[in-house]
Amino acid sequence: MTTNVSADRVPLPAEVSELTAGWFSQALDCHVSAVEVIDAHSGTTGRARVRLTTGGAVPETLFVKLQPFTQDQRELIRQVGLGVAEARVYANIGSELPVRVPRVWHSAYRPADGAFVMVLEDLTASGCRFPTTGDEDILEVARSTVEELAKLHAAYQDHKLPWLRTAEGMRAKPDDPKVAARRSMFIKIALDKFGAEMPAVFRRLAELYIERNFDVVTLFGQGEHTLIHGDSHIGNLFVDNGRTGFYDWAVASRGPGIRDFAYFMCNSVPTELRRAHQDDLLSLYRRTFELHGCTVDDTTAREQYRLFSVYSWIAATSIAAMGSKWQPVEIARPAMIRTTESVEDLDAVALLEERLGLR
Repeated sequence: MTTNVSADRVPLPAEVSELTAGWFSQALDCHVSAVEVIDAHSGTTGRARVRLTTGGAVPETLFVKLQPFTQDQRELIRQVGLGVAEARVYANIGSELPVRVPRVWHSAYRPADGAFVMVLEDLTASGCRFPTTGDEDILEVARSTVEELAKLHAAYQDHKLPWLRTAEGMRAKPDDPKVAARRSMFIKIALDKFGAEMPAVFRRLAELYIERNFDVVTLFGQGEHTLIHGDSHIGNLFVDNGRTGFYDWAVASRGPGIRDFAYFMCNSVPTELRRAHQDDLLSLYRRTFELHGCTVDDTTAREQYRLFSVYSWIAATSIAAMGSKWQPVEIARPAMIRTTESVEDLDAVALLEERLGLR
């Protein structure tokens, strides 16, 4: 496996056309005589599935993530830093993570201009499947996801990981009013689009976040920190022989582990199933966490679960606000509804108001 933290040795391709046999030969450190692009498309990143002709040193097909194909999208991802952030995770710890991730064949990035490339395992070719909320075995997927998250969090509890982008910048109060306004922009859009049809808790939480977003985000950083995936909804999961794996590490950071748990439970577990099994699944998380040498007491875990249901709601609601620009509406809208139901079930707004000194 090749992982490079700089782009000095191998150039960073800016276009799919630059994924040549010569480039792969350099990146993979083996002779590649031919490349066929099976599929290529662009979203938050550019993506390509390729077939290589080699001497058998690497799999026949691989998955490549690189810069988006349009200049506007490249500028956006450069500003946000998502591509570089994910490439950095794969380059630094892709081979040591205790959870199943795509095998990393090459990962390089250049922070100065936001350029990056990742050559990863083709999960489909490996026989993995991509779960959905409607699968008959969704409860088994949830159990595996919870166990794997606990393993990840225990492995990196209190590790500094100085190279990792953290959420500290989010918790810094921005001097620029435009930057401050941008934090709540998507929630404002969602409130205008969905406020009339959603339960009263939706409007109350939206208004509270718009008014106090800096203070709310500050709460999300409280507690013991570990490496968190940061975007652990079902669309970023795969299943390999019954074991949940994780991809799309673009917003990985340091934070309380229960944030990942709440994000998954509130966003991706069907509401009735969540209501019936959330206590058992939270206990499973705590037991697995303890089995791997760490502890979180029941009271803290439950309160963090309530608090981070708000985090899950912010993410799902922001995505839904953008229509199909970030995620298909048939996926985004149900996630917004599930997270709203979670916030209401867990009485999370009351907890938030209490933490903000409003009660």
